[in-house]
Amino acid sequence: MLLFSLISVFAVSAISLVGVLFLFFSEHKVNRWSRYLVSFAIGALFGEVFFHILPETFSEGDAMTTSLLLMGSVLFFLFFEKILHWRHEHNPSHEHPMGYTNLFADGLHNLIDGMFIGAAYIVSVPLGLATTVAVVAHEIPQEIGDFSILVRAGFSRKKALFFNFLSACAAIFGVLIVYAFGSGAEALSLYMLPIAAGGFLYLAGSDLVPDLHREPGSSNSFAEFFWIVLGASLMLALTLLG
Repeated sequence: MLLFSLISVFAVSAISLVGVLFLFFSEHKVNRWSRYLVSFAIGALFGEVFFHILPETFSEGDAMTTSLLLMGSVLFFLFFEKILHWRHEHNPSHEHPMGYTNLFADGLHNLIDGMFIGAAYIVSVPLGLATTVAVVAHEIPQEIGDFSILVRAGFSRKKALFFNFLSACAAIFGVLIVYAFGSGAEALSLYMLPIAAGGFLYLAGSDLVPDLHREPGSSNSFAEFFWIVLGASLMLALTLLG
């Protein structure tokens, strides 16, 4: 079962390389489309939180504990980014701190995905395969958004591709945690999910939405709103199908 689990998470991690498609376009075109793709990422992150993560944690765990972890996570990521901003001011670089905030939150989410896949394979191979397909379906739009966020944060396309893949590989450790701790890992994942949700909420609400407001009265506002709705709608559809 461990072999099947590892093959599955390697396949899921490889989806993070979807950004390689953007290497075939000029930097001008990527930058022009980045606002729309970041808008898509906003919708996908909000959709992942409100349609997928929170319903699952509220149905499986204690509501007050989930709420406390969610609130604590938002405050943690606020503090985390404050430190990154301080470091950014004292050691100027081209990368905006929101890129590293995204990598941290997404890495935690990928770790949990790996735990879900590993736990499903322990039950049965068919359930493991079904869980892998469900994770893949959610990962494709999210990884496109993650890559776009890193590019928007000032990462070069190759650097964004590398770090996004590195973050995705956290799923491998998720599988190993499940096989090391068994049924205890399931309880652990219920505590970790709201923490990942808080990271996504903070990133989308405090970094990405204000980033779109940097060009007030933009003629592209309706197009950006369309992409936000599209990202959220896709996550809703995938959750309902799952």
